[in-house]
Amino acid sequence: MRYTFEDFALDTERRELRRGDAAVAVEPKVFDLLAYVVENRQRVVSRDDLVSNVWDGRIVSESAIARCINGARNAIGDSGEAQRLIKTLPRKGLRFVGVVRE
Repeated sequence: MRYTFEDFALDTERRELRRGDAAVAVEPKVFDLLAYVVENRQRVVSRDDLVSNVWDGRIVSESAIARCINGARNAIGDSGEAQRLIKTLPRKGLRFVGVVRE
């Protein structure tokens, strides 16, 4: 599936993130997290959802999850302060709030 938002294109079949014509380098887990929140943008994604679906239920530290979230934000030009595309809802989870075209 190919998702476009702002000037980004996220291709889950090719496992590729592009900004305009340029490929954006992202670590595999960061890509998985970004794809998961974009695919589930209609709802809030909890920490447990991320562990189950991005880490396949393996034990993972809070710092590893936070690092991945920050990596996803950085890859799409977002930040924890701005939260333009990935919004944190305290004690609930994350939600992708950008306008996405499929």
